[in-house]
Amino acid sequence: MTEPRNRVEAKLLFECGSFEVLKAGDHVRCAVTGEPIEVDALNYWNAELQEAYATPQDMLARLRELKRI
Repeated sequence: MTEPRNRVEAKLLFECGSFEVLKAGDHVRCAVTGEPIEVDALNYWNAELQEAYATPQDMLARLRELKRI
């Protein structure tokens, strides 16, 4: 039986098209849903807002909420 691994939330600096790891970890949280997103699977973020998103729909929802689209 495999023991559950300890989850560590990463701290990232989001840039345009890339991000820098400030604190190592295995996941970040979606700014809209709060769900964990594996750092290796992170595809959507906003560098200006410094937010990560689980899906493109979450990103669009956040931009609509802020009246940016």
